[in-house]
Amino acid sequence: MNGKLRVLIADDERPAREFLKNILREFETVALVGEAADGAEAVEKIKELKPDLAFLDLQMPEMSGLEVVKNLSEREMPFVAFITAYDEFAVQAFEINAIDYLLKPVEKNRLAETLKRVSERLIKTKNQSENFSNLQTAVQNYEQTVSGEKLERIPIKKRGEIILVPVSEIASIIADGELLHITTDKNQKYVINFRLKDLEAKLDAEKFVRLSRGALANLEMFEKVAPIVGGVYKITLKNGQEIITSRQQSRILRDKILKL
Repeated sequence: MNGKLRVLIADDERPAREFLKNILREFETVALVGEAADGAEAVEKIKELKPDLAFLDLQMPEMSGLEVVKNLSEREMPFVAFITAYDEFAVQAFEINAIDYLLKPVEKNRLAETLKRVSERLIKTKNQSENFSNLQTAVQNYEQTVSGEKLERIPIKKRGEIILVPVSEIASIIADGELLHITTDKNQKYVINFRLKDLEAKLDAEKFVRLSRGALANLEMFEKVAPIVGGVYKITLKNGQEIITSRQQSRILRDKILKL
């Protein structure tokens, strides 16, 4: 490898990006070439900037780190290190397929190991094809493993009691900072302190779809989908709730759900 290791960071949480950037600045062999606040931006910047290594947050709204990998060709794919809160299924999938991962909060010594490993692999150009194959296999293994480990009910504390809300009765989940507002099919409303992307990872992706950066909805609760100005949709749920989709999610809905 000639010159510095060109690195890109993708994480939807700005403090997490700043934390990793500050550690990376301590390595003279590293050049930070870009950062992305979501998966879609990560795909665009990887294609444009062609980094040697991309640090991808495993769970990002609208397009996760796994989906970033699925949207890149072998020619476009850099070496990848996933960043995640502890996830035994992810760790197992990545370790089996020789994919680097870092657990939050990222430790400098562990980061140094990843940087060294990638630098060594870059010297052997044949590893790029192997890297692409390993990444695709790891993603498939992880998704197959977690597909059967989904929440069936959400425990919610209310007035000193714990209410178990069946996931099948939830119509929408809307984020407001660190709070999530849950609305059921009967318009019962609950609030929990949890991050949307972490809860999304525990829900069945075949049933709960991302409508925008801060909104999830149950597909079985959809009643009407109406296109509106700006290339987005107004989703009306069976409980009367109306949610406007983001442009990014409108494209995904159109391609994956609204076509026969």
